[in-house]
Amino acid sequence: MNNKLALKDEILLTIDKPARYIGNEVNMVRKNPDDVKIRVAFAFPDVYEIGMSHLGIQILYHQFNLRDDVYCERVYSPWPDLHKIMKEQDIPLFALETQDPIRDFDFLCMTLQYELCYPNILQILDLGKIPLKACQRTDDMPIVIGGGPCTYNPEPIADFFDIFYIGEGETVYDDLFDLYNRMKEDDSYNRHDFLHEAAKIPGLYVPAFYEVSYKQDGTIADFRPIYDDIPATIHRQVVENMSESVYPDKPLVPFIKVTQDRVVLEIQRGCIRGCRFCQAGMVYRPLRERSLEMLKEKAYQMLTNTGHEEISLSSLSSSDYTCLEELLTFLIDEFKDKGVNISLPSLRIDAFSLDVMSKVQDIRKSSLTFAPEAGSQRLRDVINKGLTKENILHGAGLAFEGGWNKVKLYFMLGQPTETVEDMKAIGELAEEIAERYYEIPKDQRNGKCQITTSTSFFIPKPFTPFQWARMYTNEEYISRAAIVKHAFNEQLNRKSLKYHWHDAEVTVLEGVFARGDRKTSEVIKEAYRLGCLYDSWSDQFDNEKWMQAFENTGIDIAFYNHRERPLDEVFPWDFIDIGVTKEFLKREWNQAMNAEVTPNCRMKCSGCGVAKWKGGVCVESKN
Repeated sequence: MNNKLALKDEILLTIDKPARYIGNEVNMVRKNPDDVKIRVAFAFPDVYEIGMSHLGIQILYHQFNLRDDVYCERVYSPWPDLHKIMKEQDIPLFALETQDPIRDFDFLCMTLQYELCYPNILQILDLGKIPLKACQRTDDMPIVIGGGPCTYNPEPIADFFDIFYIGEGETVYDDLFDLYNRMKEDDSYNRHDFLHEAAKIPGLYVPAFYEVSYKQDGTIADFRPIYDDIPATIHRQVVENMSESVYPDKPLVPFIKVTQDRVVLEIQRGCIRGCRFCQAGMVYRPLRERSLEMLKEKAYQMLTNTGHEEISLSSLSSSDYTCLEELLTFLIDEFKDKGVNISLPSLRIDAFSLDVMSKVQDIRKSSLTFAPEAGSQRLRDVINKGLTKENILHGAGLAFEGGWNKVKLYFMLGQPTETVEDMKAIGELAEEIAERYYEIPKDQRNGKCQITTSTSFFIPKPFTPFQWARMYTNEEYISRAAIVKHAFNEQLNRKSLKYHWHDAEVTVLEGVFARGDRKTSEVIKEAYRLGCLYDSWSDQFDNEKWMQAFENTGIDIAFYNHRERPLDEVFPWDFIDIGVTKEFLKREWNQAMNAEVTPNCRMKCSGCGVAKWKGGVCVESKN
């Protein structure tokens, strides 16, 4: 393997963090490209530090490279300083491992984690010298595949991808690679025929082979395949046994400090809770746990093979993992003396969790996180949060008595049925938590308490019970945040309370692309042409350019954001079957309107549809 670099020294010396572009990290896979049949460039359409923190790529990088006939390499979005140089000097975008241009690869796979990375998709194609639109690509160009959470509504970016992989990546990639090898070997390969055959593989959606027609009001009339031998419905691919699925034992170790510099152990996938705003909680059903034995083995291998000093247990709700106590006891006994920190996101704050956290955290420095999501009990019932004020105050009280004095609270503004009283209740709840702290005798307190509250703005996501909900204008969101801010200023303990809110302009864009149809792709293309890039970075985001792109393309934000959808409207994503049925989502929407709570999956099955896979939590009680 050569040690050539795609960028000359004089370029590397002038750009920010050149280590983003040179490869050669610890645990990087080395193969001779001449010895493999398939070359895959796996792209994360954001900067290296974000992409290197992403578990999904680590899993698939490991899985693909287990195959002798495949060499999977990585590519990340160049930062704007290098983007400019590559454009000016006509340097093609390259993969880190071999530093070869990505245009020479067989596949370019991209993981799509959030809507604001969409212009970065076009950056990768553009710098890679691959036509932006799939219909303009020829036989000698890579097949461009999109996967990840944003593919649950792929339509706004459908024009830019040859294939979308709908579901969990561990399942049908082997079938796709085998098909590619067969067609290459008998010289029958052409791009169109390969895509036609690929469209027959479960979970693979080839947008070019599906036609959309619209009604006069702009909503979808019909969506259908143009060939009889490809499915009209795409079924999400699911890993049924998490303990037997692939998982890296030698994760890549970045050269520079990244967002999450730690070993990540995914303890389970899915969630039993059923929050009505949460897409992940719906699309990753059913909850499936990894076995204690597997997790112990992987924790040991990954910490040994990386030298990381922190391990994070990843899941949507870690407290629901049935072997959590045994796993934590093992990690503490095995690694605490070796200077390894254990981080536990997504825990419910109860006596057990606090006991564990006191063993693994420096209480003086750490803050506890609660996500009530709504200030009033009524609105928490509407969103099915399953948390009462008593739960929250009890948990905070236990924490304060255990020595903590910093609490972070997360809420959402703009949720369905929200009233001014619900908004004011956010400040009132923060005040009650502060009061609970000051009930502790002064000599037993750990100084002043600090309650930091953040509100984001609610975005209706596909495949949630709130997918029918309306959104608001930028001005309306800001006025809601102002109501909350005013409520904070009125509290007695306001010196102990801090309040931040998210950017409303970004929310408006995310709303359009979360539920947009194919017509919205023109806005993304125009925004990229106008210079939009790295829009999830507040210092790079330029709302004026985006508004100009909407104006130039004649796309109406109000059509996508400001109307409540009728229950019989055809959605752009209705051709995807995620397992959870539309009937269940409608039922949940109606229950939300009545502020009725649905119990979690372990308390009572609510018949959402995913039991058809006969796995995970759906069969636990029957074993």
